[in-house]
Amino acid sequence: MSSGTGPAVVDPTLRRRIEPQDFEVFFDPRQLRKETCLLYEISWGGRNSVWRHTSQNTNKHVEINFIEKMTSERYFAPSTRCSIIWFLSWSPCGECSKAIIEFLSRHPNVTLFIYVARLYHHMDQRNRQGLRDLINRGVSIQIMTEQEYCYCWRNFVNYAPSNEVYWPRYPNLWMKLYILELHCIILGLPPCLKILRRHQHELTFFTLTLQGCHYQRIPPHILWASGLI
Repeated sequence: MSSGTGPAVVDPTLRRRIEPQDFEVFFDPRQLRKETCLLYEISWGGRNSVWRHTSQNTNKHVEINFIEKMTSERYFAPSTRCSIIWFLSWSPCGECSKAIIEFLSRHPNVTLFIYVARLYHHMDQRNRQGLRDLINRGVSIQIMTEQEYCYCWRNFVNYAPSNEVYWPRYPNLWMKLYILELHCIILGLPPCLKILRRHQHELTFFTLTLQGCHYQRIPPHILWASGLI
């Protein structure tokens, strides 16, 4: 892929890319869009091949759609070895976390890395416990930063010619706030981030409420990055 030309015409992933405006809306951490978008990449063990594709919610959550699609493929056996990277606009809910763990239990040679733009209903204890269960199962869960947004733009978005170097620069503050809250979840601490939006098209606001346990257990560099110390 050469700079300034857009995705190459011979790029086999071209028809599976999403449009720039869809990427911007789905993955903007300030927007609380209900639907979830999944961008995924599969690296197959023993082969120098990488599959990239995109998916969205249907009548089922996008994580369930992915699992059902993969397990229905005749070549995807329990012994299949591969590494999967998910870029999700929302983190998995509690029920999807259970389904993911079951999927990984049936396919022990699959490694899963998850990057999320936002935390889904993070005040709900079922969702918080689900994320902890995934991490305890060995799944890596991180908040998307500028590096991941840039990577997704170049590899999953049907950007216009000359726009390879452009990608949405969302405010770093929102990423830092979600990173902070994810640490609260991982450490089993009370929520510190509250997100407010009364109507669909209004601005999104947040409030932070930290207790002594947050200051004691959250790594200082995370608190420092959030401007809290």
